[in-house]
Amino acid sequence: MDKLNRRRFLAFAAGLAAVPAAQARIALDRLPPPDADDGLTFRVLAIHDIRDDLRADVSTVADTCAISTATLNTIFAWLKAKDFRPVSVDQIVASRNGGPRLPPRAVLLTFDDAYKSQFTHAFPLLQQYGYPALIGVVTRWTDTPAGDPVRISHKSVMPPGYFMSWDDLREMANSGLVEVASHTHDLHHGALANPQGNELPAASAHLYYPQLERYETDEEYQARVHDDLKKSVDLIHDRTGVAVRSAVWPYGMYNAALIKASQALGMSVHFTLDDGPNTPDVPLTQIRRLLVSYDWDVGTLIAQMRSSRLYRGEHNPVERVVNVSLDEIYDIDPNKSEAKLGRLLDRIKDLEPKSVYLKAYWDPDNTGVARALYYPNRHMPMRADLFNRTAWQLITRAGVQVYARMPLLAFDLPTGHAAAGRLVEVAANSPSDAQHGRTPRLSPFDPVARQAIQDIYDDLTRYSSFNGVVFGSDATLNAYEDTGAAAMAVYRSWGLPGDVAQIHASDDLMQRWAKGKTAYLNTFTNQLAERVRAYQGGGNVLTARTVPAEAVFDANAERNFSLSLASSLANYDFVALTAAPHAAGERVSDAWLDSLRQTVLHQQGAAAKTVFELPAINRQTQQPVEAAVLRAQMKRLNAGGVVHLGYGPDDFLKNRPDTTVLRDVMSVQSTLRSNQGMLG
Repeated sequence: MDKLNRRRFLAFAAGLAAVPAAQARIALDRLPPPDADDGLTFRVLAIHDIRDDLRADVSTVADTCAISTATLNTIFAWLKAKDFRPVSVDQIVASRNGGPRLPPRAVLLTFDDAYKSQFTHAFPLLQQYGYPALIGVVTRWTDTPAGDPVRISHKSVMPPGYFMSWDDLREMANSGLVEVASHTHDLHHGALANPQGNELPAASAHLYYPQLERYETDEEYQARVHDDLKKSVDLIHDRTGVAVRSAVWPYGMYNAALIKASQALGMSVHFTLDDGPNTPDVPLTQIRRLLVSYDWDVGTLIAQMRSSRLYRGEHNPVERVVNVSLDEIYDIDPNKSEAKLGRLLDRIKDLEPKSVYLKAYWDPDNTGVARALYYPNRHMPMRADLFNRTAWQLITRAGVQVYARMPLLAFDLPTGHAAAGRLVEVAANSPSDAQHGRTPRLSPFDPVARQAIQDIYDDLTRYSSFNGVVFGSDATLNAYEDTGAAAMAVYRSWGLPGDVAQIHASDDLMQRWAKGKTAYLNTFTNQLAERVRAYQGGGNVLTARTVPAEAVFDANAERNFSLSLASSLANYDFVALTAAPHAAGERVSDAWLDSLRQTVLHQQGAAAKTVFELPAINRQTQQPVEAAVLRAQMKRLNAGGVVHLGYGPDDFLKNRPDTTVLRDVMSVQSTLRSNQGMLG
């Protein structure tokens, strides 16, 4: 991975948009004031190598996480001048356990990797200012014999003496200012994590064994990380006398298995690179840190310390979304798949959107039903192992966020599967159009079906790294669904009759039924999302719920869809609005778009969360929509107050829509430059 992509990699791990310092300063006047001094909230800075041979051009900087001694001194001086109070891990733990409250503007200083420069450059400054700090040690690097080069990975070797010695660490630990933490023993590198040869963080990824043509099992993975962490804490204790209680996760990437293994070894405090302040609701197993990089200055520091951007991106940036289907990348010849992936990457880099919604399942009929998946899993056929490879390449090479676009219920399980027949049932008294033509879906009320769906999402999480999930348009129930035995048992627990005809006979009961189903589907999706977050590593996995335009216009949306715009805005980070008419023959005219925009923006909070996804294929003619038409529609929506825009599907093989036409409306960088001009 080259150094610029390393920066993008770290930005991904942190859940950050890689916004240059100048842009952070421009937005400063719009940022909220610092957090209220509640005695529990604190911020953390993550600092790496300290060197004085840095250059201004990012492409020539040896390590974009390195900073100069002067910059570090400036940071320390600014903290002191602005009355920020550096605190220790002891103080943080005590405050969370009912002990003394933290001082106002509390900040913890952390140093990763135990570079020698942290001993020679940072330690004297810590002593001068009297600031406590924490150092995360990669024990294999530190334990390398003096005079030997340090092998970071099979691709990277550092010269002898580049990292601290155990003597250095002992001196720092004995000073009373510095706490020593585990940064793993030998997990701070990339490791083979899919059949196509991608390297993902060794600590958080299941490895792929090409000779065996399989992934590491859960048991093998858990044993590997446990043994590594144990070796790390044992070495630190043997060499320094420190009983380690803190773990610093390489690249900020972590998951439930890592947390469990570290807690079993006595490490109860864990550091990530998730973004934002550590408010009282943030557990000490997921401490957020601000990643300090070479281009930080006082302006950047001010913006970062004032920002109140919280868990799961509650302050949503401008979204520009491209919908991509893995069906278009798949080929029976892996070399052709690779060539297609290369073309997709070139196109996304050229277009510069913020996000890609990547369809992770095979849907040959374009019905929204998953017939197979593009990742290893326990319940369905795998058409090809493509999602992990494509998502990681898009994240690290194209610099975008990747959301897995998935069904919630529409999984075509193999014949004979225990959950295959546990489908959404339609009431016997329903009209014919409610009984026919509906997408077959697994019943969300059936425990066997729910478990299968949960496993499918767990497997997506286990074998892939991504930034978000888009729940599909299949996540709906109409006014006559679901009437299976499992569903009726749930309705009775809500105090409803066990007879659908009785429910239909009462407007009050129908309203309660509709709201109950809406809440039930929201709860189910949120439970799946929380499982993804718990394993993927914290709060920077975002969610979007697909909402059809017809539901926005429908005054009885909850009754007819078991969803509403209001409930979706309340439950998800984004609403992926299908900005296309449902009725046959109706087109996306200016008048129709204006009506949709006005209806959506009338809903409080909708502008900040709704992504208007315009169709790139004409539903009636099945022909591509001209890029100029899409651009005009986007400009019209944007002028009317719409913030977030997208389109799909993208035909990257035929350059449809034409990137040269769409770039100015789809490029996040163009949008930022435009906003910068207005602010300047």
